[in-house]
Amino acid sequence: MKIDELFSWTFFEEIKPNKKIMEILINGEEVILAYKTLRDIAAITNKRIIVADTQGITGVKVEIFSIPFKSIEMYSTENAGIIDFNAEVKLFTKIGNFKLKLGRNVDVRKIDRVISSVILNI
Repeated sequence: MKIDELFSWTFFEEIKPNKKIMEILINGEEVILAYKTLRDIAAITNKRIIVADTQGITGVKVEIFSIPFKSIEMYSTENAGIIDFNAEVKLFTKIGNFKLKLGRNVDVRKIDRVISSVILNI
């Protein structure tokens, strides 16, 4: 793994947030969007991006990643092309960079608008 990219996740489709996400929200925090990943769920709230990373064969162990919007210094979005099937969101934070790959069924511009609206209002 390159030092400038800490983690990368793929969002496949928009879904309703599940219990894993809802039980860790703080007062005043609301889920704006939620996505299915390979074995996990991710959510974009009005305060952060959360990824629940299910681990192991049984899936009992879950690691929760939280990227607060206040730590994002810059971000970029790239729509999918004809050959490249995934769109991407790159987050440049104080501790490193994160990449969110988006499947064909995920609207990159919708995510772009949500991230912009939250970051620009911090």
